[in-house]
Amino acid sequence: MPNTVANILSLKRIWRSWVRYESPRRSVLKWSSTDKVGLIITCLIVAIISSWNLLIEPDLKPGVQSPFEASAPEDALVEDSEALQQKRSDLIPRTFVEVIDIQKSESLQKRLDRQLNELELVARSNEAARISPINLTPKEKKWLSRRSDSTRKSWEKIIKTTSKKMLSQGLVKTLALDQLKEASFLQLSALGDQENPSRSLGSKLIANVFHGNSNLRMDRAKSQQLLEELITKQGIPTIQIKKGDLIISKGESISPQAYDVLDHFGMITRSPRPLEWFSSFSESLTSCWVLLLIMRREKPRLLARHGLFALGLLFIAQLSKIWFGAAVSPLAILVPPTLLLSQGVGTTSALAWMAIASLLWPIPVSGIGEGRLIVAAVTGALVAFQAGRMRSRAQLLQMSVLLPFGALISEWLFLRSQLGPANSAWGKLAPNSEALVSEAVVLGAILMFSILLIPILESTFGLITKARLMELADQERPLLRRLSIEAPGTFEHTLMICGLAEEGARAIGADIDLIRTGGLYHDIGKLHAPNWFIENQEEGINPHDEINDPYVSANVLQAHVDEGLKLAKKHRLPGPIAEFIPEHQGTLKMGYFLHQARQKEPSIPESKFRYKGPIPGSRETAILMLADGCEAALRALDPNATNGEASSTVRRIVESRQRDGQLKESSLRRTEIELVIRSFVNVWRRMRHRRIQYPISSPKTTFSA
Repeated sequence: MPNTVANILSLKRIWRSWVRYESPRRSVLKWSSTDKVGLIITCLIVAIISSWNLLIEPDLKPGVQSPFEASAPEDALVEDSEALQQKRSDLIPRTFVEVIDIQKSESLQKRLDRQLNELELVARSNEAARISPINLTPKEKKWLSRRSDSTRKSWEKIIKTTSKKMLSQGLVKTLALDQLKEASFLQLSALGDQENPSRSLGSKLIANVFHGNSNLRMDRAKSQQLLEELITKQGIPTIQIKKGDLIISKGESISPQAYDVLDHFGMITRSPRPLEWFSSFSESLTSCWVLLLIMRREKPRLLARHGLFALGLLFIAQLSKIWFGAAVSPLAILVPPTLLLSQGVGTTSALAWMAIASLLWPIPVSGIGEGRLIVAAVTGALVAFQAGRMRSRAQLLQMSVLLPFGALISEWLFLRSQLGPANSAWGKLAPNSEALVSEAVVLGAILMFSILLIPILESTFGLITKARLMELADQERPLLRRLSIEAPGTFEHTLMICGLAEEGARAIGADIDLIRTGGLYHDIGKLHAPNWFIENQEEGINPHDEINDPYVSANVLQAHVDEGLKLAKKHRLPGPIAEFIPEHQGTLKMGYFLHQARQKEPSIPESKFRYKGPIPGSRETAILMLADGCEAALRALDPNATNGEASSTVRRIVESRQRDGQLKESSLRRTEIELVIRSFVNVWRRMRHRRIQYPISSPKTTFSA
């Protein structure tokens, strides 16, 4: 039992050393419980979407490529569903069965009753201007006004009976008015001969009510019954299969007929497959976890929002695969997200995302199968390496134009080459030129749209791209211009530190753009009281000497960090830039004011005269701290000092920071520290180079005559 526990602890130690605690220890940003829950839920959603088809869809369907070759195991007659569907479509117009709608018939009968009542009002009215529901001839008006009550009742009874007969036979909405008048006139033969006004009046009344109306409705059951009778009479289309016939070859697109045959022989699974679903679900969930692990290893200070961004892109990719099915373009799915991740997070994270999205692809892919996916993966890898180095949006736009063209040529050459026999899967992969051009155009459009989205994604997910760093490093930006005007000494000190830090970052392969931009903003907090810092003081006036209070002076020094963070938030500086403000001081001692305080009170605790921190958590902030400490010391060296003296000065400062524990979270290795020291000395050597003193001749006096 003790050995088992020891082995488990040993494995745990190895795991942590790989993930978090490389030598020296790496500072890992801790995620809150809310962040972790959000990431777990997103991972579960991606896993469910990726494996959903195994629960609700058959494993194959028409239009996709067959992953296997199948032959008929026996003779059979298989129903041709596509031909049957076509026959149904052709017969539907001939099997439209209608029946009498009683409610519509009653509605038309009530309308006839209303018009009969209106005619009665016209007959009893002495007003010549009363409007009749129908146009009356003089003969009809005369008959209407002179009829008796018994005649009226008998006439109305005959009209209603006739209308019911006509409604029972069914009304067609498109029947002409003249045809309705003629039909009703024939039905009213009991009212007398053709010249009788009561007969003509009744036919006009019925035709006026029924015209443009129908009392028919479609009976679906009877229509379907008639359709099935006609199909049975004409015969159901079938496919004759003999034993050993080839149904489908591997790599071929499954036709509706081949699908029917495969389904007939039970080669298509329709029921849920829990074991396969669980396997696919676990694979997707593990892939999400591995993606987060790789991203966090590349950037220990990774924000939870960055992980959510990568998982969100994976969710969109998986959803697109399901939505568009076999018609989806691997280039359009893999390349744009890889571009966004390489710009916002890093090349390694982008490559990991692209690899996972490719592995989770539902092979086979329509059109060119695995070959199409390989082309997309190679293109995505190229984007991951190149886009992560691009430092302007103009370069990204150029790539969005050139990359689709290059992908088009690559696909054409790769897929048109004979990679195997003509009857192999590879020999059937080449799509037509129109499909390739369309895919290239779609890829270019999506890439341009993605580039336009980058500024929005930067602010939403806290990403920081090379282009954004270059924009922030522009010394004409308001905050930097204000620093150069209100605190010129601090600004010059900042430029000197940036020169040292950039060279140190270049020596160990750190992020040069990040350290340059962070260095420019690391001391912006001194704007709150520039005269309290020695580099901005003129004529020897030092406010610290006037107040003679080391506690107040220490608070002023700490305030330049606190105020700097406030300015960074006000001007919406990205988080990685704002981190340089407190971390370049870490928890260093304010040695001068601590010495003053201990002269008055020897027992004063050192903690009151230390910055609040945190200590540097990345190589970039650690290099800036070292550059900040070495800049003044290097400038103070005698111009005739040797390289050894400069190296000794820098090494002494660096070692003091190490002994103070300021570099333990920065992940700077000893070899890297040594390279940084040498790079600082190289910069100092360039700074103190000698110039030849040219003799200055006295101005000649010109005499005029």
